[in-house]
Amino acid sequence: MDWYPLYNSLRIAAISTGIIFFLGIGAAYYVAKAPRLVKGLLDVVFTLPLVLPPTVVGYLLLRVLGPKRIVGAFVLEHFDLKLTMTWWSAIFATTVVIFPLMYRTARGAFESFDETLADAGRTLGRSNSWIFWRVRMPACRQGILAGTVLAFARALGEYGATSMIAGYTPGRTATISTTVYQLWRTNDDAMALRWVLVNLAISAVVLLAVNLLERRERREKPAWY
Repeated sequence: MDWYPLYNSLRIAAISTGIIFFLGIGAAYYVAKAPRLVKGLLDVVFTLPLVLPPTVVGYLLLRVLGPKRIVGAFVLEHFDLKLTMTWWSAIFATTVVIFPLMYRTARGAFESFDETLADAGRTLGRSNSWIFWRVRMPACRQGILAGTVLAFARALGEYGATSMIAGYTPGRTATISTTVYQLWRTNDDAMALRWVLVNLAISAVVLLAVNLLERRERREKPAWY
C-alpha cells in the first residue's frame, strides 16, 4: 500500500492550518472590534468560501493562479514556478476553504471575551500586544484550539478545490480524497475502502479531540460566566 497520499494530505493540511491559524486569528480580532457596518461586510467576505461549492472555489483559484492568468503568468515568467498542478498548489485551495472555520471560531471566542480583563491590564500600564498575548489569547485558547483542529480535519478531507488546482498524479499530487475517487473510478473497491477507513479513523480522532476541548472549556468556565 502506497502511503504517499496520507503523507501528502497530512503535510498539506498541516501547512494550510498553520497559515490560517495566524490569518484567521488576526482577521477575527479586528473584525470583532470593527464598527457594525464594516463588521458585516468583512464577515460576508471572510465567510463566503464556507458556503461556496469547493469546485467554485477551485475554479476561481484557477482564474487567478493559472499559468495564463495574471498572478500565475507573472510568477511563471519571473520565478519559473507553476502555481497549479503541483502538490503545494493544494495549499492554496485548502487555505481558502478552511479559513472561514478558523475565522468564525476565533471571532466567537473573541466576542465572548470579558473586556474588563483587558481594561484591568491597561490600568496597570500594559500594552495592547501584551494584553492580547498574555490575557486575551489564554482566555480564548479553548475555542481557538477547537477551530484549529476542525480546520485541520477539513483540510485533510478537502477534495473539490484541491482536485481542480492540483489534479491527481500518483506520487506527486495525490491526496487521500483524490486517491479514493480515482480508485473508485477504476473499480478498485478494496483499496478505496482501505483509504476510506484511514480517513474515518483520522476524522474520529479529530472529532474526539474537539469534544474533549469543548468539555474542558465548559468545566473551566466559572458558574457566573
